[in-house]
Amino acid sequence: MTDESFQDNKTSAQAQMLANRLRKRFRHLKKWAQRTEVQAFRLYDRDIPEIPLVLDYYGNSSQPKEAAISGALYKRPYEKDQQEEELWLSQMKAAVADALGINPGRIFLKLRQRQRGDSQYEKTAGQRFTKIVREGSLSYKVNLSDYLDTGLFPDRRLLRALIRSMAEGKRILNLFSYTGSFSISAAAGGAASTDSVDISNTYLAWSEENFSLNNFKSEIIQSRDFFPNPRGFGIHKLIRADALVFIPQAASFGIKWDLIILDPPAFSNSKKMAGNLDLQRDHADLAAGCIGLLSPGGKIILSVNNRRFRTTAPALEQKLSSHANNIHVTRLEEKIIDEDFKGRKMPLSFVIA
Repeated sequence: MTDESFQDNKTSAQAQMLANRLRKRFRHLKKWAQRTEVQAFRLYDRDIPEIPLVLDYYGNSSQPKEAAISGALYKRPYEKDQQEEELWLSQMKAAVADALGINPGRIFLKLRQRQRGDSQYEKTAGQRFTKIVREGSLSYKVNLSDYLDTGLFPDRRLLRALIRSMAEGKRILNLFSYTGSFSISAAAGGAASTDSVDISNTYLAWSEENFSLNNFKSEIIQSRDFFPNPRGFGIHKLIRADALVFIPQAASFGIKWDLIILDPPAFSNSKKMAGNLDLQRDHADLAAGCIGLLSPGGKIILSVNNRRFRTTAPALEQKLSSHANNIHVTRLEEKIIDEDFKGRKMPLSFVIA
């Protein structure tokens, strides 16, 4: 047998393994997704080591022909010929289509590797394949084709639900707000107000769409307009600002919030920002800055979308103790593991109070 024939047989075997695994996972998750009205969920994440893909399902699980898949190939620890990799990916894509009954044109696979700067948010294509998906009583727009991430993180689903349960009557600040899903969850929970801060015009406009999908009125404003009169706008404000600058500015005006959601990227060196951000290096300073913006009895939720991030609740508590008395930090991730993430490692999350 030639090397080429051996490789073809190996790829075919892997495609069959992937198809079998997906059929089993989909059978397991389908009824749960229908019962809970979840239309964006994790279907596969390197379940088979030699098939290093992550695959998320978007759509009604009872109508797979209308659904779509957004996925990525994790960067391999070794170099692989590009043509060979593309052939491998095409066969995996065909296996996904066959296993789930999804049109191959609705399956989007990208390359996922450690991201620096804002590359996880940069456009990778221009196909503009978007869908509206439900999550319980709420709806969100996702873009499956043009970015590495789709606009909605499935592993933050129960954190969104937790924020909704905490939000009633509270003033909410959502920093690095991305497409606004935490803010919309808070609005649905009866928040007195939500202030969503992001530096990207694209994501602020996307957030505005998401608010509208859920019958909430929001408005995009510039930070220079917000600070002289922070309460002079509507209930749900989408503030174009560099969060690293916004935090000290808000402190200088004495503005307070009851719940602050801190959901920064792992890294950012965007030219739009005043400085650069390394979450592993800067997380305690960011949280400390937010402590100064809390009203009495207020809380911070620190959400970390990076599985390489390392700290413990006691270590973070110790770092923050010099900024305020009686700071208490608890870990959240055990409380926010939904059905599609059982048995999987979750990124860290904390409540700081």
